[in-house]
Amino acid sequence: MKAVIITTPGAPSVLQLQERPMPEIGTNEVLIRVKAAGVNRPDVAQRMGRYPAPAGAPQDIPGLEVAGVIEECGAGVVQWKIGDRVCALLAGGGYAEYVAVDAGQCLPVPKGFSEAEAAGLPETIFTVWHNVFQRGRLQSGETFLVHGGSSGIGVTAIQLAKAFGAKVLVTVGSDEKGQACLELGADQFVNYKTQDFESTFAEAGVDVILDMVGGDYFEKNLNILRPDGRLVYINAMDGNVVNLNIMKMMLKRITITGSTLRARDVAFKTALAAEILKNVWPVLENGMFKPKVFATFPFSAAAQAHELMESSGHIGKIMLVNT
Repeated sequence: MKAVIITTPGAPSVLQLQERPMPEIGTNEVLIRVKAAGVNRPDVAQRMGRYPAPAGAPQDIPGLEVAGVIEECGAGVVQWKIGDRVCALLAGGGYAEYVAVDAGQCLPVPKGFSEAEAAGLPETIFTVWHNVFQRGRLQSGETFLVHGGSSGIGVTAIQLAKAFGAKVLVTVGSDEKGQACLELGADQFVNYKTQDFESTFAEAGVDVILDMVGGDYFEKNLNILRPDGRLVYINAMDGNVVNLNIMKMMLKRITITGSTLRARDVAFKTALAAEILKNVWPVLENGMFKPKVFATFPFSAAAQAHELMESSGHIGKIMLVNT
């Protein structure tokens, strides 16, 4: 099969389309013929040598989410059959013509979704559901802030939070991106290049914050959180080390949490997939969620897809498609 290979850690140009052996499936795995794969920030970090794949996943083939058709089922697989259209969360290896994955990490392609749209769902929806709704305990009627509202995670978080009855605030890097977030359902945006989100949101207050920035956002987040607020981290692109005012956290009874998804075990991801199928798939299939595919590239142009990702010039998802 053909696969996009990280030939050596470095710039996007190190990604090359090469031949690789077909993956072999285990008892509880399925083999997916990949029609589309999502491009995500962890793929960029892996390409640069900063985020190695967990044990058992391909180290030189990035890709955390795909959609396609099941070509083969392991002997223990009962919920899928050959020919089923699925999307799947992976630990790696998605930039390829075929991928093997545990059957429990697959979900049906939602009705009305193309493969390119469906392939952009698993990484963002698994991440948002676990962090915003499970860890952050977002409830109907609460106010939710997501930093990076126009990212793939942000676009998903906006729509799911609105679908479940929250007020949604976002930070973005341009007014154009802010307008796009409003069209997806956000109630208000702050352009962080021209405005200060702390002074804008401090008076009203926020119940749950999803942050992928870190750094000096940390103290501002604490300042705008209401009593019993929840601050959830999924990345820290501007810095991992912060100063915590413990008394402020105690007086406001703030919960600070966060998680990474990639290295979690199959049992966790399978349970999460089942909860998402029950709670989120009806939202998708009822038309309350609009997939936002910003650009598609053939697998041979994976380097250009990574260049776009690093430019932050996109609104929504960047996809690779097998042609």
